[in-house]
Amino acid sequence: MRRFWPLFFLAWPIIAIVWSWMAPHYGWWFHMPAQSPLGQEIDNLFYLILIIVTTVFVGVNLALFYVLWKFSSDTPGEKGTFSHGSHILEMVWTVTPAGVLLFISLYQMDVWARFRMVQTFDKQALAHPLAEVTARQFEWRIRYPAPGRNFKNKAEIDEWLKHPSPDDVYTVNDLHCPANKKVLIHLRTEDVLHSFFIPDLRVKQDAVPGLVIPVWFEASKRNQYDLICAELCGWGHYKMKGRISAESEADFAKYLHALAQRQADDGVPAKVETKEGEGH
Repeated sequence: MRRFWPLFFLAWPIIAIVWSWMAPHYGWWFHMPAQSPLGQEIDNLFYLILIIVTTVFVGVNLALFYVLWKFSSDTPGEKGTFSHGSHILEMVWTVTPAGVLLFISLYQMDVWARFRMVQTFDKQALAHPLAEVTARQFEWRIRYPAPGRNFKNKAEIDEWLKHPSPDDVYTVNDLHCPANKKVLIHLRTEDVLHSFFIPDLRVKQDAVPGLVIPVWFEASKRNQYDLICAELCGWGHYKMKGRISAESEADFAKYLHALAQRQADDGVPAKVETKEGEGH
């Protein structure tokens, strides 16, 4: 048993290094690279923290291995040396983690400010919101402004959020947006807490009852992405899933006009004019 514990603590850093080396090759991290510029920056923060944590984990276990291997003894009656400790050592292992945490908090400020603070949002996206997304048990309800509608100022946007217009366009669980363009949605919930989460874009924002929260994102590629709820919101939470379709601006405009036409269709065929001018 004298050699078991040193070898036990030596095995874990080896496993951690091998696992970290193998993980990217087998897709054991995120299931796909971030599909947005902001998502790539968030991934960089994740990998930075991962490197710091892995380095500390490996260092601590190697230190444990060294101490246990060098100073363990099976000699009967042998006494250990009593020590009151070292103030310098205690200062080092207190100040160093504090410095690392301070570095991380400062390093990530710009990234989170761009995502969370309205003052840093793209002005064009703020002036032309893509849609209002309302979460409810258990679906995403989406309301677009009428095709071609432009808001003159923030007051008009606030009025639109408070009082839906008759020509607004609606859909459920299917949010379309232009690719390679910053777009903004206004998020709200009708009932309980939900969480607007697009894993591939690394976008996540809680929907809080009583609040309308602006959320922006940018899809780098034309593709379809999962939209899921990341907050346990009731028995049907598991099936609260939608999709984000990122497409060209021309295709998005066509989609919006087609959606408006389907919504306005009353099911009555249009009259066909005959040669005599009589409608049938």
